[in-house]
Amino acid sequence: MWYQSRSHATTVARDQEQPSHMTTSATPPAAGAGRAGSLDNPELHPEVPGYVIPIIEREFDDFDTAAARFARGEMEQEEFDGVLRPQGVYGQRQPDVQMVRVKVPFGGITPDQLDVFADVIERYAPLRKGHITTRQCIQVHHLPLPDLSLLMRDISRVGLTSREGCGNTVRNVTGDPRAGLLADEPFDPTPYAAAYARYFVRNEVCQLMPRKFKTAFASSDADRVITGIHDGGFIPRVREVDGREVRGFEIRIGGGTSIMPRIAPTLFDFVEADNGDFIKVTEAVLRIYDGRDELRRNRARARIKVLVDAIGMDAFRELVEQELAGDWVDDRDYDLSRLAYEHDEEAHATALPLPGGLPAPDPSNQHFARFADSNVQPQRHQGFSTVEVRVPRGDLTPEQFRGLASIIREFCGGYARTTIQQNIVLRWVRDEAVYAVWQRLGQIGLDQAGADEIRDVVSCPGSDSCRLAITSSMGLNRAIEERVTEMGITDPLTRRIHVKMSGCPNGCSQHHIANIGFYGASLKVGDRTLPAYVPHVGGQYEGGEVAIGQRLKVRLPAKRVPEAVSRWITLYQGQREDGEEFNAFVARVGTPAFEDVVRDLALPVEYGPGTVDEFIDWSRSEEFEVTRGR
Repeated sequence: MWYQSRSHATTVARDQEQPSHMTTSATPPAAGAGRAGSLDNPELHPEVPGYVIPIIEREFDDFDTAAARFARGEMEQEEFDGVLRPQGVYGQRQPDVQMVRVKVPFGGITPDQLDVFADVIERYAPLRKGHITTRQCIQVHHLPLPDLSLLMRDISRVGLTSREGCGNTVRNVTGDPRAGLLADEPFDPTPYAAAYARYFVRNEVCQLMPRKFKTAFASSDADRVITGIHDGGFIPRVREVDGREVRGFEIRIGGGTSIMPRIAPTLFDFVEADNGDFIKVTEAVLRIYDGRDELRRNRARARIKVLVDAIGMDAFRELVEQELAGDWVDDRDYDLSRLAYEHDEEAHATALPLPGGLPAPDPSNQHFARFADSNVQPQRHQGFSTVEVRVPRGDLTPEQFRGLASIIREFCGGYARTTIQQNIVLRWVRDEAVYAVWQRLGQIGLDQAGADEIRDVVSCPGSDSCRLAITSSMGLNRAIEERVTEMGITDPLTRRIHVKMSGCPNGCSQHHIANIGFYGASLKVGDRTLPAYVPHVGGQYEGGEVAIGQRLKVRLPAKRVPEAVSRWITLYQGQREDGEEFNAFVARVGTPAFEDVVRDLALPVEYGPGTVDEFIDWSRSEEFEVTRGR
């Protein structure tokens, strides 16, 4: 049986809710392949990325029933929130519209799913865009309540679900978008990440925890998914046990950003993978977390990092070991033959020659040369590369969704994954086809170079939709990208600077670990208020090392932030030592140097005819005021 939490009133039978055995499919599914993932049709579980979480269609009927009761005034808002959040829905700051967050486990997404996103965005989303998040999900905003279950049913046709994309649950399981393709990985963690996602979805132990639980599976010590800032992180390890090589994971618990940023310490150096022990240990962790009622008293301090920080990892490890000795373990089934995802992508990579042949690269085309340098990486498989598509602000139109689907079908064997930088990685692109892919990306406005570089600014949706946001982080994103582009940066070290901003201190953009990061705030000027940002410098997340940036002792009006970024770049380029990277420069000169160079930008602004614009946030037309959505 599933563990029945004492805090839950309802019991769900295992044969109804537990993921069934996933039948291996030899090829990716055709369009309209049926309700992939439906437990009523276990034969329709194609083993390709994007078909990971089982779909239970009666949940949509239950959602419709609850929504109708709420509309008739028969259900209070708090009770209805308990229906919305497990289905991946949050209310927005705007009245009467919602955001739905569709889970994309380890970022794996198929062309059919991209096509369906295009369809539902055209049908239901007035702004005609979908948004890739920093945890590889895809969000759709401004949805009227009556359209929510229609959208959920539409995306379920291709194996997509928003189940537990929100709420105090195990959220989307993130993974390295190049997993399985890298020379430095001990093994491909993808099958295990899928098993983990399948096991914990709808699991009673993690439906009403004190807060959410975010998970990341790295591919190697390079840790490209930043396990250190997650509630649970897994790094692949291989050890010799009784003369044989055994796969396992180093498990880290208790990381996070937001108000109390912490880097996750190691719970266990090595936990076996193929016997399901990594899932069993995680379940013990979640049982302990779910049972700590004292964490529920203060939502702001309810994350598992608070517990680990308070008692220390040694004491927490003892709790886990005690929990693992409980009788509940004997009632569990961690059989990876039932849970694990298995699919041989290489066997289905696109063959050459492609129909119609391939265009030859123009050696004089500097735009393509720059794209190839920044966005293209060789796979460990000879003759193949990955192509990272830079998606400004993570937003895609229906035309771009469909264009990407067509490219992925034609050139990638159907394989692509979203990234934590809000981009999309095209996998299994033959080297001879890279130029053709770039040309096709140009037809949908996605051929820009500079993926994961200084122009590839990351931000949360901010006050465009989020109820908690203070400022328009998306508007600032655009302004900084434009300023950096105007600077015409060609220096390789400067291009490696990462800029991120959040619309509030919660840190959905992961601004704490950026080289230059900001979170939204405000400044009081008489009886008026300025939109503002608090800056950080020196954060780190590449190369397997994670560090929280240092907060500067200045608060910058929002309209002056692009100028501040420009000055800091100029300071770095003008005073760095030979070969000195940005964070090393920050450590050498200290934060006062960064504060001094923008001191005048932080000076108070008096309201008047010449300064009215500074009292209006980016991408807004009305004067700023601090508001929170209902």
